[in-house]
Amino acid sequence: MALDREHPPGDRARFRRGAAIAALILGWLGFLASAVGVAIALLPRHFTPAEQQRITAWEVSGRWRGMAAGQIFPSLVGYSLPANVIQGYSPLMLEALRVAIAPESGCAAAVTDQSAAAVLRRNGCQALLRATYIDQTSSFVVTVGVAVLPTSSAAATASTDMSGTRLTAERAPNALPSGVRTVRFTGAAAGIYDYNRQLAATLAAGPYLVLYSAGYSDDRPRVQLAHDSYSQAEMSSMAQGVANSVASDLNAQPPAPHCPGDPGC
Repeated sequence: MALDREHPPGDRARFRRGAAIAALILGWLGFLASAVGVAIALLPRHFTPAEQQRITAWEVSGRWRGMAAGQIFPSLVGYSLPANVIQGYSPLMLEALRVAIAPESGCAAAVTDQSAAAVLRRNGCQALLRATYIDQTSSFVVTVGVAVLPTSSAAATASTDMSGTRLTAERAPNALPSGVRTVRFTGAAAGIYDYNRQLAATLAAGPYLVLYSAGYSDDRPRVQLAHDSYSQAEMSSMAQGVANSVASDLNAQPPAPHCPGDPGC
């Protein structure tokens, strides 16, 4: 038999060994690639900052449906009276007591006038929640409302627009700017709830617009609060304390969203 002079036996053996090693290396590389792919699939997914922001916004915007009315409007709310008002060295800590929660209503039905209704409608208001609080001496009363809006920017725009609807107040010195309609009840306790507004304001909290209207609980005629600095300070502190408490609970930032790590998560 003639010898293969171009490919001696030694060369052919070396070639077969090289091919076998190359195949082995390629096989290991394929195995490693598959293992990495499986590991990546099983590891928890990491959301991008944009995804985290969207998930957080979604959770906060649905909170008004998931929370019970008693969580949105707690039974007791602490607030403080500035030290300079009572001529003391430290603020006086007080509490406001919730006395009623109104049923959920449409936005236009729960505000004082058409200007306020137009602002809420223009910014996509979905519903308005309300509750009433009194102070520990039953001297002051405040209705706080939560207007549910689609986005934080809509709530901020509504707050700005609501603050600008002051034409009525400019024409009539005893009138107040647009705001939340006070919650009124009938029966033996009607005197506690039926009051004239003395002050009104709004604040934006994420996708929520928090509105409040405060006054004397005994339905006395509107008195210029500037003539009674103590009443002005306590009424304002109470109203702002309740509004800020409601706003902070609704707009509290949830923990950073994360994937539990299940395959395909």
